[in-house]
Amino acid sequence: MRETILVTGATGTVGREIVALLSMLDVKVRAGVHSIIKGENLKRLPDVDIVEMEFAAPGSLTAAFTHVDRVMLITPFTENQVALSNMLVDEAVKAGVKHIVKLSIAGAEQETGVQVLQWHREAEAYIEASGIPYTFLRPAYFMQNYYKYFGDTIKKENAFYLPTGNAQVALVDSRDVATTAVAVLTGTGHEGKAYELTGPEAISNEQVAALLSQVTGREINYVEVPAEKAREAMVARHMPEKLADAMVELYSAYKAGFGTRVTNTVAEVSGREPYTFQLFAEDYKDCFSESETK
Repeated sequence: MRETILVTGATGTVGREIVALLSMLDVKVRAGVHSIIKGENLKRLPDVDIVEMEFAAPGSLTAAFTHVDRVMLITPFTENQVALSNMLVDEAVKAGVKHIVKLSIAGAEQETGVQVLQWHREAEAYIEASGIPYTFLRPAYFMQNYYKYFGDTIKKENAFYLPTGNAQVALVDSRDVATTAVAVLTGTGHEGKAYELTGPEAISNEQVAALLSQVTGREINYVEVPAEKAREAMVARHMPEKLADAMVELYSAYKAGFGTRVTNTVAEVSGREPYTFQLFAEDYKDCFSESETK
């Protein structure tokens, strides 16, 4: 009998990639979405069951977990993300889930005092205490964040703004995170392990700007801004203040040298070499193209 794998946060950057890859394998895929309307783009995938998961309606969570064998646990970046994760773990326990794969963050195991890392470690600890076999995926900063969060100013102003100085970070492509996740969800021997996922190199935002300039054919600049200016910009884009504070804290950690570690885990677990930033930039060239604004 085919196993049923539930992917929560199925419309997110990593979640939708995982669902797409799983849909091509001999498993039953259940895509958990915040609303059925947001999950419309997943309906074109073969053999994918879309389920609405509303945290304010526990009944919807119970239905989503019914007859599920494994869970890809992805929670939103919110102030109550630990509570939401714990709620999903409780449902997994009740449903008799055999394996939880949690999308965490690089450095979650370190006692850095960085809030974002602490949130993920708290969620990890709750999973460990649940008794369900688990695997933690701890990716570095996503390459895709450059178009998701900075694509607008790159297209309109040929620039992006961050408070990270000349620090180098081992960025990772979300496609590599998804490929690794699928290998873990459908493979064996990964229980009780934590995998730190990075790309093949640590690069600075100056290097990012140079590579984006190369693939787009126009000069794109990285502009360093003070942390408070970055925070103001996030709040202006309607990010809750607590989350803006958490992001500024993470950026400050990067500026101080956190995030330079490069691992070979993507290749070791997935069997394929990770994307370089140049390959990412070439594949996502249109996301940074001026024509996108016309």
